[in-house]
Amino acid sequence: MFHTHQIPLIKEPPKSHAGIYLHIPFCKQACHYCDFHFSTNLKGKSLVVDSMIQELALRQDYLKGIPITSIYFGGGTPSLLTLSEIDRLFNQVVRCFPIAPGAEITLEVNPDDVTPEKLQGWRHIGVNRLSIGIQSFNDQALRYMNRAHTSVMAERSVVWARAAGFSNLSIDLMYAIPGTTMLDWHNDLTQALSLQPAHISAYCLTIKPKTVFGYWHQQGSMMEIDESSIAEQFALTIETCHQQGYLHYEISNFCKPGKYARHNTNYWKSGTYIGIGPGAHAYNGSQRHWNVSHNAGYVKAIQSGQLPTTEETLTIANHVNEYIMTSIRTCWGCDFDWIYENYAIDLMVIEKDYLEKIILWGFAYWVGHTLYLTNSGKLLADKIASDLFFDG
Repeated sequence: MFHTHQIPLIKEPPKSHAGIYLHIPFCKQACHYCDFHFSTNLKGKSLVVDSMIQELALRQDYLKGIPITSIYFGGGTPSLLTLSEIDRLFNQVVRCFPIAPGAEITLEVNPDDVTPEKLQGWRHIGVNRLSIGIQSFNDQALRYMNRAHTSVMAERSVVWARAAGFSNLSIDLMYAIPGTTMLDWHNDLTQALSLQPAHISAYCLTIKPKTVFGYWHQQGSMMEIDESSIAEQFALTIETCHQQGYLHYEISNFCKPGKYARHNTNYWKSGTYIGIGPGAHAYNGSQRHWNVSHNAGYVKAIQSGQLPTTEETLTIANHVNEYIMTSIRTCWGCDFDWIYENYAIDLMVIEKDYLEKIILWGFAYWVGHTLYLTNSGKLLADKIASDLFFDG
């Protein structure tokens, strides 16, 4: 059962900062739900890494000297890189950008790539946070999603990581997987929480068109889990994590006190960041940039000294709407005074009728002039955000 009101769990939002994201566009095999840019052909891996090292040099003035407080190796599957490749990328980041003391340095890893030797190597390079893509401890669900690991590998990866000295561990889980039940999800949560990670990301499976699941759905051979079951699984996630002392600080993210994901929080707080690699995105406070999602095209451009980038200059409406879309998902809420002070747009007046309705319906509430979603409202976060968008 959802509680109607949820008092913010972290009263003061962390300050925004600058981050660096390195997109590693390679995987052993394609998960049936994933529509990110990646390739299962590893032959071009070294060329892409070389080009990313060059891109870091080409972009070293992008963040104008702001200290970097988070570095994130994402993908794809960064744990497919050799220790030497990760080391070369990290050293180039350090050469090209000022790194703040105590920076969060995250490496996404798949359980099947984790070994005691690799763990020691990652720590030696400077990685201090692992995000482990477990998704489920149910072997049948893992096979259905075409994951490369088993439940035994999943649990073992966490145990080995902690034994190697990684205390800042995040586990990715996925719920609403077709063919699974409420009990299956309860078992996944229970097993994940028994490992006491610092952070849990729990994502509702979304069927994307250009995926195997999307094809199966289109052909009628796979049905999505119904909305009421999704709501029940979401409610169970919130309640179970809360009982174990985890803060629900973003719709899909839970953490032990002080262990929020600094890198992703920077996105939600409208901080600046640079994205390196094919398909990676960047934001400098006024423009967004994104690289071509094509490995060979990316390498060719970088090797010729060109940045394969598309640029968009944000309008006031873009800024306001992106703030609404991200802030409303977090425990820090959407501050309507901040919007007015920065952009002279009074959404409390413009959207007065709609705001009164969602509060009456139990989807949101005010603390001062900051709007927070209730747990019921979080199920409708994207719809509520788009309804509040400023047309300009």
